[in-house]
Amino acid sequence: MKMLIFGGSGRTGQIMCRAAAAAGWQVVAPSHAECDLLNTDAISRQVLNCGADAVVNCAAISGLEACLDDPLTAHIVNAVAPASMALACRHTGARFVHLSTDYVLEGHRPGLKNESTRCKPANTYGESKREGEWQVLEALSTALVLRVSWVCGNPAKPAFVESMLANALRGKPLSAIADKYSLPTDAADIASAILALLPTNAAGIVHVCSGGEPLSWHDCVCHALQAAADVGALPCIPQVERTTLASASFFRAVRPRHTAMSNARLVHTLGIPMPTAQETLRTVTLRYLNTLPGSHP
Repeated sequence: MKMLIFGGSGRTGQIMCRAAAAAGWQVVAPSHAECDLLNTDAISRQVLNCGADAVVNCAAISGLEACLDDPLTAHIVNAVAPASMALACRHTGARFVHLSTDYVLEGHRPGLKNESTRCKPANTYGESKREGEWQVLEALSTALVLRVSWVCGNPAKPAFVESMLANALRGKPLSAIADKYSLPTDAADIASAILALLPTNAAGIVHVCSGGEPLSWHDCVCHALQAAADVGALPCIPQVERTTLASASFFRAVRPRHTAMSNARLVHTLGIPMPTAQETLRTVTLRYLNTLPGSHP
C-alpha cells in the first residue's frame, strides 16, 4: 500500500510520514521542489502518476500574518491545491484526507463546537482554509476533512508548548494569553487517527483534537510546566504572567477567541480514541524533555 503525503516536512507531516511507514505503508512525500503547490498541473500529475492508495494533505500556509500579507498565495495553497488533489483522487480512486483547522469556526461564543457549528472565519487564513473544505468536498464527496487545533508534539518543529518549556528551562520570564481558548492536539494523535480512519467509510468533516473543556494558552503552559515539574525537570512551577489577546500588539491578523472543538463524532461515532487535553500536554511535555541533552527516554 502506498501513501502520498503533501507537506511531509511540516510539523504534522513529519510525524505522519513516520507513523505511516511504521504501519507498513510505502510513503511518498514530495518536496516543494518536486511538486510546487502553486502549480495545480504538477499536483494533479503527482497524484495521477504515483499510484497511491491514499493521499494525505498536511500542507498549508498556516502563518496568519503570512496569509494576511499574501492572500492570493494563501488561497491557492490552502484551497485550490487541495481541491486539485481531491479531483485527482476522484479519478484514481485513492482515499483522500485533508487537514483543516479550528480557525474556520466563528470565534465569538464560548464552549465546544461540533462539525455542524456555524463557520465564520475571522482572518484570511481561516477564510482560505474554509474555502479549501468546500472545494475538497465539492470535488470528492468521500474525502475526509479533519479539523485540528493547536498542533504540538513534534520536537523538531516546536510549537507554543515546546517553546514555553524551553524558556522555562532557561529560567526566562514566562507569559501567555489567558483569554483565547481551544484544545491542543498531539501530531502523533492526528497521524494515528488518520491511519485508523483510512479503512473506514467515514467522510466529510471530522474534528480531531484532544478531549475535555476548552483551555487557554495560559492553561496549556501551566499544565505543561506541572508535567515537567512532576518528573523533576523543573525544581518548581514558575510563575506565568497572564496576558490578553488585546495586548498582543505583535499580532496583526485577528485571532478568534473561542474555537475549541468537540471530538464526539471521532470518539463516540467513529470509535477513534483521543486523550484529554491534560493527557496530551503531559505526553507532549515528556516527549520534548526526552529530546534534550542528558535525558533518558
